[in-house]
Amino acid sequence: MRTGTWLAATSLFVVLGLWALAAYSGSVKPLFLPPPHKVFLAFGEMYTEGILFSYTWDSVYRVMVGWSLAVVFAVPLGLLIATSRRASALLAPLMEFARYLPVVALVPLTLLYFGIGDAQKFAIIFLGTFFQLVLMVADSVSAVPGDLSRAAATLGASKAQTYRLVLFPGALPGIMDDLRITVGWAWTYLVVAELVAANSGLGYMILRAQRFLAIDRIFAGLILIGLLGLLTDSLFKLLARTITPWSEKQ
Repeated sequence: MRTGTWLAATSLFVVLGLWALAAYSGSVKPLFLPPPHKVFLAFGEMYTEGILFSYTWDSVYRVMVGWSLAVVFAVPLGLLIATSRRASALLAPLMEFARYLPVVALVPLTLLYFGIGDAQKFAIIFLGTFFQLVLMVADSVSAVPGDLSRAAATLGASKAQTYRLVLFPGALPGIMDDLRITVGWAWTYLVVAELVAANSGLGYMILRAQRFLAIDRIFAGLILIGLLGLLTDSLFKLLARTITPWSEKQ
């Protein structure tokens, strides 16, 4: 096993050990910190009730759809801002302004515009990731050395060829990092999306558990979201290594 894997496993066991020590020693009341075994039992109860996989799937579906919509619109827009001074002057200030708007404060408006269905959840995740992703992609494209584009133009490449053969491949490793980071943010906005007007999902389950002071279920929901985020992150790292073998971060 590699050193990095050992260190990651060690950090996990240290956290679990500290949690167990604080819970079983009685230094922290169960109301605030449930013992680890109760959290694992909560997973079993959720499975018995038939909500463990259905709620998890609902949350994964909402995150992937909302975040994918943000990617579809943000990547071309970021490319445009990075390569056009007019587009940058026109759009970058709007993106900068919008990215500081707190998504939580937009929840009432999304309810008004999209109702209480999944479209509202998609909108929350979209708003939470889109504006940041546009600017991150623009930065990644801007980081491609200008000499490469000028050399391609000197050799007779058209603008479309410069985009396809120079700019996009050069920026792709950075764009993959941008996507990996923003999909992590999407998981945090999932809880915001499902806290209001939801009847399924991990965020909804956490809210219901809070009403009944079921702290073990809250911990179970948080652990599930963390594991899903970790899985998503690992898949993105694997995908980045596969499709960008020229990246210096390999």
